[in-house]
Amino acid sequence: MSGADTATRTGIEAVQAGGDAMLGMAAFGKTALVLIVMVGLIVLCGWLLKRFGPGQAGGAGQTLKVVASRAVGAKERVVVVELDDTWLVLGVGGGQVTKLHERPAPEPAPESRPASGEPAINPDAPFARRFAQALKSNLSGGTGKPR
Repeated sequence: MSGADTATRTGIEAVQAGGDAMLGMAAFGKTALVLIVMVGLIVLCGWLLKRFGPGQAGGAGQTLKVVASRAVGAKERVVVVELDDTWLVLGVGGGQVTKLHERPAPEPAPESRPASGEPAINPDAPFARRFAQALKSNLSGGTGKPR
């Protein structure tokens, strides 16, 4: 064998070794891609289940509202819920729910205005609206007219 044959043979072996490395990297890339797709699919299914899963009522059809809740023990609570103009007092704990009392829901209190004629600040309003009302009241001195 001549030196040229040996050099050619070594070059071919080097190319074949490089080709094997490329095949290994391609297999690794495919495996990583499939793993990423599977994790993404699991996350997507979890999000969809949380968003549209059982027990998720739409905003318009929702008739159950938690009015109040108070812990009475380590794992026990008393919860007042409003259901179709009825308040239910429920005992929750130990893996069960027990109805303690039922009564008609009270009428919502009418908005009252202070005697000075300035608008009342609604505690249920968003903070920005309450802040704007309080600021307007302070700037006008409570008379409705700027100082």
